[in-house]
Amino acid sequence: MKRRSFLSLIGLTAASVAVSERIGAARAPADTKAVKDLQAQWRTLLADGAKVELSREPLKRTEAEWKKLLTAEQFHILREEGTERAGTSPLNNEKRPGVFVCAGCALPLFTSAMKYDSGTGWPSFFTTIADVVATKRDFKLLLPRTEYHCVRCGGHHGHVFEDGPPPTGLRYCNNGIALRFLPKA
Repeated sequence: MKRRSFLSLIGLTAASVAVSERIGAARAPADTKAVKDLQAQWRTLLADGAKVELSREPLKRTEAEWKKLLTAEQFHILREEGTERAGTSPLNNEKRPGVFVCAGCALPLFTSAMKYDSGTGWPSFFTTIADVVATKRDFKLLLPRTEYHCVRCGGHHGHVFEDGPPPTGLRYCNNGIALRFLPKA
């Protein structure tokens, strides 16, 4: 890459980060009471007898153990931070009441009340169940993004963006293959 092109790319990256930070700062504050209520009441959408993991204690497994437990596609997404092709997840069209759990460890991450149609081709949510994901910065596409992982198994789920609907203005863009849906009924 020529030096001038490289310097232009760095300049564009810095400018987009600055614009993104200004957009985030200008976002209307979330209705925190409504979001906290939604997060606290997630169990109302869990089917009686559904097997989920409630512990957030970190789960340690070897790569070989993960390969035995997950499909090749799930392993690629959850353990190698891959991305499924847009529009391929049946969870995009899932409209029933229920809970979405991590495909790696069954920790509840989202409910159907948190889901919305973002038009991106991936299941999207405007918030999570409280304290179930951890985030880190990702520079894989040169521009910084915030990726999120399950706090229990460390599985990669997707990225969170600041272009979602009220009340949070966030879009948790999730790989459908990284989730299992447990319908309420």
